[in-house]
Amino acid sequence: MPVRTSGHFTFANWEERTLTPSEVSPKLAHATVTNTFSGGIEATDTTCEYTTVYVTEKTGTFTGMELLAGRLDGREGTFVAEERGSFEADGTVHCTFEVVPGSGTGELDGLRGTGSFTAKHGEPSVSYTFDYDLD
Repeated sequence: MPVRTSGHFTFANWEERTLTPSEVSPKLAHATVTNTFSGGIEATDTTCEYTTVYVTEKTGTFTGMELLAGRLDGREGTFVAEERGSFEADGTVHCTFEVVPGSGTGELDGLRGTGSFTAKHGEPSVSYTFDYDLD
């Protein structure tokens, strides 16, 4: 039976660059992001890379990979989360994520799981939920 954990994360850094010419629509961009997680997942300075499609100036979708190194409910190790989501004109971001199979190390070897978050524009901290199993 999966275990549910939760907590919050904050964006420590966000660097984005446009990959398509300015006159091309939809716009394709790449973002390098650093996050800090607290709660069930404790990880500082995560490594995250997103590819984003701006369908309009303020709406679109994204995919990404995030390496989290730290602790999950007290167990030390690393894992990679594959993330998929969308963002709305009001700045709301919806995202689901899944552990990349085989990416767990240390006490997180054999980790499987899925999670989600919804971020509201202007809020400094984002809550997440994560349901997981360990072999």
